[in-house]
Amino acid sequence: MINSTIVSDRPRREGAATEIFLESPNKESFTELFLTLTPQLVSFFRSRGCARDLSEDLSQEVMLTVYRKAAQLRDRARFRAWVFTIARHALYRHHGKHSPEVVTIDLQSIVDTRTKPMGLSAFEFHHWMTFLKSNEREALTLRFVEEWEYHEIAAAKAIPIGTVLWRVFNAKKKLATRLKAPGLPRREAVSS
Repeated sequence: MINSTIVSDRPRREGAATEIFLESPNKESFTELFLTLTPQLVSFFRSRGCARDLSEDLSQEVMLTVYRKAAQLRDRARFRAWVFTIARHALYRHHGKHSPEVVTIDLQSIVDTRTKPMGLSAFEFHHWMTFLKSNEREALTLRFVEEWEYHEIAAAKAIPIGTVLWRVFNAKKKLATRLKAPGLPRREAVSS
C-alpha cells in the first residue's frame, strides 16, 4: 500500500516541480526538478543497456540541457516528452561516438546448420547483406532492424540526413535487383 501511494504521488510531485521550475528557473527549483526526474532518466538509460555509471552521466547531461534550454520550450504540456526526446538524442550521440560500426554477428556460429530452416533462411539473409558496402549495411540495419528514424541515424553518425537517405536508397535498390528470382515471370502492366 505504501508503494502504491508513492507511485501514485510521483506524477503530482513531478508536475509541481516542473511548473515551479518553468515559472521561476533558479537553483532551488532546478534542484527539485533534478531530484524528481533523474531517477527516471537513469532507469530509461538502464533499460536500454547502459551501465549504471553511464546512465547517471547521460542523465546529468540531459538535465544540464533541460536547464539551459527550458526557455526555448514552446508547449509546457509536452515538457516530459521533450525531456525524454533529449534523453534519446543523448543516447544516440553516445552510441554514435563510441560504436562507429554496427556489430555484425557471424550467423554460422550461432545457428546450427543441421536444423531445418523455416521460411527465409538467416544464412540467405546474411548472404544478401554481404555484397553491400559496410555503410549501406549499417544504414539498413539501423533503419529497418533497429527502427531508427533517418534523422536519428544522421545525428548518431554525424553525417547529413541526405547521405543516410542515399545509402538506404542504394542498398534497397541493390537488394531489389539481387533478390529477383531468375525463374519468376515479371509482372506485366495491366491495361484497362
